[in-house]
Amino acid sequence: MTSYATTSAKAEMSELRRLRNLLPPELQSWVSVEGTTEVNPPLITTEEVGRDQVEVLIDLVKWDQLAIDQRNLLFWHEVARIQNDTIPKDGWEMAALAIGLGGAVGELWVQDGLLLLLALGLCGVSGYRLYVKNNGQKQLQEAIEADEKAIALATRFNYTLPNAYKSLGSALKTLIEQSPSKRQRAKYESRLQALKRSANKAKARTKASPGVVYGD
Repeated sequence: MTSYATTSAKAEMSELRRLRNLLPPELQSWVSVEGTTEVNPPLITTEEVGRDQVEVLIDLVKWDQLAIDQRNLLFWHEVARIQNDTIPKDGWEMAALAIGLGGAVGELWVQDGLLLLLALGLCGVSGYRLYVKNNGQKQLQEAIEADEKAIALATRFNYTLPNAYKSLGSALKTLIEQSPSKRQRAKYESRLQALKRSANKAKARTKASPGVVYGD
């Protein structure tokens, strides 16, 4: 048992080192890659851990079930999100909303109309910001844009364009099959459809020969 655990730990560390080497040089000083210790975590996610530090967290048990090329493209998707500056940030909105609601209730009690309007205004601004931040369509568009950039990153690391599309398409299909959430499956399916459209456009631009396949 100890030998198996040691071997497993070495394999995990080796995979994390491999992924760190897939970071573009300009990100290597401030982006880290770690295995997550959360219970039932997402396969891969990215978080801000400081003002100038970002961490990519991976569920290494689920990760190990994917092919290497699938892992690479999903990893570069997260890298693309970092480059596009679409990583969720701990904002002021929730705190402002709480303050505004508390203030509104307090001003109703003391009946100060001006302060009540200010408190309600604060609630409105922070509530709108939260709505925009959590808007599903906006998040989907950001994910599609990150997929496009992941393809470009793959070509920087010597993938051919057709193989980059095929690898990401295969990864998204696997995520669709494995996801227990209908809502999450729908997001992956939307990304896959967008990827197919992008692959068709790339194929037309490069006038690929009939034998070159850009993905299904």
